[in-house]
Amino acid sequence: MSTDTHIIASRDITARIKVAGAELCSLKNAEGLELLWQAGPEWPRHAPLLFPIVGRLKNDELRHKGKTYPMTQHGFARDQRFEWVSREAASCKLVLVDSEATRARYPFAFRLEVTYAVQGADLEVTFEIANPGTETLPASLGGHPAFGWPLLPGLAKEAYKLSFSHDEPAPIRRPEGGLTRPDAQPSPIKDRTLALSERLFEDDAVIIDQLASTSVRYAADRGPSIEFSWDGFRELGIWSKPGGASFLCIEPWHGFASPVDFDGEFTDKPGLMQIAPGASRSLSYRIRVAS
Repeated sequence: MSTDTHIIASRDITARIKVAGAELCSLKNAEGLELLWQAGPEWPRHAPLLFPIVGRLKNDELRHKGKTYPMTQHGFARDQRFEWVSREAASCKLVLVDSEATRARYPFAFRLEVTYAVQGADLEVTFEIANPGTETLPASLGGHPAFGWPLLPGLAKEAYKLSFSHDEPAPIRRPEGGLTRPDAQPSPIKDRTLALSERLFEDDAVIIDQLASTSVRYAADRGPSIEFSWDGFRELGIWSKPGGASFLCIEPWHGFASPVDFDGEFTDKPGLMQIAPGASRSLSYRIRVAS
């Protein structure tokens, strides 16, 4: 059995998970069609885990109690080797704990567990963030799965849309150099529907920071579709590489990039979870595959 990857499967879907970054790297339907972006040259990842930040901090620096720590975009978890906790036919669990290396960048104690489980046509991904330390744990967490766009080879990208579970009238935000712009823009979501095109991402990601929905359906009028739902996440990012690439990222977040004018104490950064000593937080998202 490989120590680098693990495959879990049901009758309807098959998923492969890497120990590197605890990253989902393949998701196939019952017909064997790959639904996840296969880390092509336009973007060399599949579904990275964003922790302990989402987006960037100003100057890529974390400030805490008079010290400054280097912290690159989306944090370090996606580039860490997790440890296997369990590996079963339909589920697996991985863990990352703080170490001397992580404390050089993020001076907090933490334990992050990631569980993947398949049942029928569903893949559920659950995150448990625990604080074993003596001070409050400030953290953000995000998923970043990239799905094929189009899902069915040969269909036009413009055939696809995102259908939200609730009205989304609030304005959206856009990033600037990885940070969050202060100005908002009118939402491109109309009648709970976001029409997809490469033009949508000319100004980078769509950031919904006043999210009403708890699920979204990604589909065209034929071919496979994805029902994506989440629990515990408060924001949603939607992204494809400006200039065009064959993937669409649907990203549930708890937290977001620093505002462009914020460079204060990390614990004061907007959008963070504040986890008390001895406490934990659980968040999850679910991918349901349909033909």
